[in-house]
Amino acid sequence: MKPPQVMAFSGDDDIIRIVGHRGARGILPENSIVGFDFALSTGVDLLEFDVLLTADNVPVITHNHEFQGSCVRGPDGDFLKGKAPRVRSLRMEDVQGFDIGRLDGTSDYGRRFPDQAQMDGIRVPRLAELLHLVSQPKYANACLMLELKSDPDSALDPVARAGFVSLVCDEVRGAGLTDRTLLHSFDWTLLAECHRQAPDMPLSFLTQLHDSEDDVGEESSHPVAPDLHQPGISVPDEVSKAGGALWCPHFSEITAHDLARARELGLCVAVWTVNEPADINAMIDLRVDAIVTDYPGRVQRRLSDRGFRWAR
Repeated sequence: MKPPQVMAFSGDDDIIRIVGHRGARGILPENSIVGFDFALSTGVDLLEFDVLLTADNVPVITHNHEFQGSCVRGPDGDFLKGKAPRVRSLRMEDVQGFDIGRLDGTSDYGRRFPDQAQMDGIRVPRLAELLHLVSQPKYANACLMLELKSDPDSALDPVARAGFVSLVCDEVRGAGLTDRTLLHSFDWTLLAECHRQAPDMPLSFLTQLHDSEDDVGEESSHPVAPDLHQPGISVPDEVSKAGGALWCPHFSEITAHDLARARELGLCVAVWTVNEPADINAMIDLRVDAIVTDYPGRVQRRLSDRGFRWAR
């Protein structure tokens, strides 16, 4: 029997799961409590999000190691310009001075999400805030795909790695959510540390082949991800050998053969990040277990129209 948090991401004959990517990034500020609450309120019980540490070792939910002017405003209300501040160099009280509620529509990143609501007073949340939200009785079915963001500056430091994992796992344990949390990363060394410290929280292995392009306006996974683009390598087999319960490839890189092999190995398969109708339909045709998306409503509609459910 698979652990309950893996079962939550596993599909069935008429079920394909929906994972709200950074909440519902296509329509609400990413990695924000308002975005997470919205996704959960629409019946999307699975959330993917990114965790970093501040200078005073507070786990916070944000994607990039540096605050980007395309989606972050300073205390003066203007989008950031010049050298971007690193989250790890800022204390939590300083982080709270930045607003993540709007996108700069003139930036390449901002143009990717023209339908995202523009809001004021939206702050980078602590991990503890999201854990509190999903602890509410109305969200008792919510499960978390918690991505630990490996910092290239300290990726080779075992002390820093162990400290990061310890701080994050302590918060999840303190909230009583170990049986509703997957630990998720591109950095397989970091996931090995997660397994050492938290064997009760299953591992989700993100993959992106090194010849694939990075998303516009986002930090690359390539510096911390293993090189899996070598002759004879079966990515599902490598994930299984590394102790994975879930494999999370980019949707453009999965094949029917690899999906079948993953199933033979007992892996749950969630694909990232699927936003366009044709791509959503292709993943439904493939019968993946779960679809990670910035637009949960789009996936809901296509699943519903085709006779699928996304929850039991």
